[in-house]
Amino acid sequence: MKLKNLRYSCRHCNTEVGSIPFASAEEVIRELQKAEEGNGEHFLEYDDNGSMTVRCICEQCEQSLRMNPDYYALRKWIQ
Repeated sequence: MKLKNLRYSCRHCNTEVGSIPFASAEEVIRELQKAEEGNGEHFLEYDDNGSMTVRCICEQCEQSLRMNPDYYALRKWIQ
């Protein structure tokens, strides 16, 4: 599968944070893949359309987590 672009999406609320065309994201993708290998948590997803999605945290969810630190214990706190 040939990747077309790199997308950033919030892992809590699924808001799309941004995207980068693959041609300008090759080195970023390599570094993300290396980081994921050394980390127990998976934050990269691949789809059939040729996109890679990085599951990150948007500003609104980050602010909510700061105000409610007990949310960190929950895998999914937005229903």
